[in-house]
Amino acid sequence: MADQDQSPNGAQPEGNPQSEHLNIKVTDNNNEVFFKIKRSTKLEKLMNAFCERQGKDVKTVRFLFDGTRVTGQDTPDILEMNDGDTLEVHQEQIGGSMMVYRREWDEV
Repeated sequence: MADQDQSPNGAQPEGNPQSEHLNIKVTDNNNEVFFKIKRSTKLEKLMNAFCERQGKDVKTVRFLFDGTRVTGQDTPDILEMNDGDTLEVHQEQIGGSMMVYRREWDEV
């Protein structure tokens, strides 16, 4: 018996809520940029385009989706993103280690 959820050529039927393209909002809390990308596109392309438009080096920022860091090799399919989802951009924190100074007191 044939599966009635697919057309004879294996394509998704019309009216399927999961289209090939997604509209993704990328925001750094100062700017919002909207991208339309395929579900299979590596997010590296989107990340580079956002940084280029904002004059930022991609190595100095991090991208988060639902609080989880995104890599350039991720795709919307891998992250299970939906149309209209948001990627947050944050400045990468450099350092952050705490220096402890120890002062030795002379005993009298």
